[in-house]
Amino acid sequence: MVKNFPIVKWAIGANIYEVNIRQYTAAGTFEAFSFHILRLYEMGVSILWLMPITPISIEKRQGTLGSYYACSNYTEINPEFGDVESFKKLVDIAHLLGMKIIIDWVANHTGYDHHWTKEHPDWYLKDEHGNFTEKNGWQDVIDLDYNNQAMQDAMIEAMQYWVKECKIDGFRCDMAHLVPIDFWIKARKKCDAIKPLFWLAECENNEYYKAFDVTYAWNWMHALDKYFKQEITLKNVWAILDEYAKYSYGGIKLFFTSNHDENSWNGTEYEKYGKAAKVLAVFTCTWNGISLIYSGQENPNYKRLNFFEKDRIEWNKIPELHYFYKRLLFIRKSKAVIEGGTFIIPTQNENVIAFLRRKSNDVVLVLLNLSNEDKIKITVNHVWFKGIFQNLFSEFLFSFDTTAQFELSAYEYRIYNRVI
Repeated sequence: MVKNFPIVKWAIGANIYEVNIRQYTAAGTFEAFSFHILRLYEMGVSILWLMPITPISIEKRQGTLGSYYACSNYTEINPEFGDVESFKKLVDIAHLLGMKIIIDWVANHTGYDHHWTKEHPDWYLKDEHGNFTEKNGWQDVIDLDYNNQAMQDAMIEAMQYWVKECKIDGFRCDMAHLVPIDFWIKARKKCDAIKPLFWLAECENNEYYKAFDVTYAWNWMHALDKYFKQEITLKNVWAILDEYAKYSYGGIKLFFTSNHDENSWNGTEYEKYGKAAKVLAVFTCTWNGISLIYSGQENPNYKRLNFFEKDRIEWNKIPELHYFYKRLLFIRKSKAVIEGGTFIIPTQNENVIAFLRRKSNDVVLVLLNLSNEDKIKITVNHVWFKGIFQNLFSEFLFSFDTTAQFELSAYEYRIYNRVI
């Protein structure tokens, strides 16, 4: 398989922060969120992904406020969040700080009262009785018909609107695999003709690298869930990472411990992984791929956010994990992490992850204990492991000469970065 599009240069070594505008502040508006952007910039965030900003359908709405993913108009702003001018201001603020904005795009389906249902009912799939229908069991949306070229053209025009009028920098495409890959290739060509964009697909299908830069590491995350339920071993998790390395075709994987779906429906990272949540956050920021942080993870947020109701994040004055994530997003800028080779360090304990990343003189050592076991000894012996290294969190300096022994306490994580 040939990857059709190069990734934009600014996305290489980037990270993504998912923004839930509704729950982020008491007001739940673009303007209110804008007061957090400087904090996120200082934390090291480079790409802001905004969950769908379009109006939400009323017919068959779930809960009081409905799902962001049941769109009623592709080229308008959800009035709960503000208007197009306040959105443009948000984009401008991000751009002034050197950050990028991508928006969530829901191309597979619309809400029941999307204006296309009246203007172009032939653009939708129908059941045997001629009624609008949906294939995936969602109650508040109906599927579009991708055999209809006029609908495809209108969809692309709507995407182009946000690039032209609001200067967005890319798209996170919801359930991308439910939409034909040929459409995404066409959409990317036409949208990238305005300016080169960043494209993130919510799917695990390798074919979609023909159109997208990044796809989800769902299989890795689902394997982790089984590992923490003691249904599989860490070897099974490594096998998935090995598959990613073999079959990514130059594409990139998105690693995360939480997002809007996981948090609301399956539990916070603390429910799922307990005290290992921070250990896994370290992994997502140091392994080969792009890391994602969901709204409030830096707070930290211990509650599931209601998906269909107002359920704001109660922010600490200074988010407790601000420095933790700042250090992680700093190390992501290392050439070793961005494009380095990887050497997995063999360990005697099956609950420990240890690896080196290297690019030229940049070397990073990562040691992770996923268990409650104390005093686990790890021996690192490799030619890359030579020079003066700094512990990323304590900032203490250490001199290593290819071999050293470490002792990890329960759920401990360490990162050493070569400085000389």
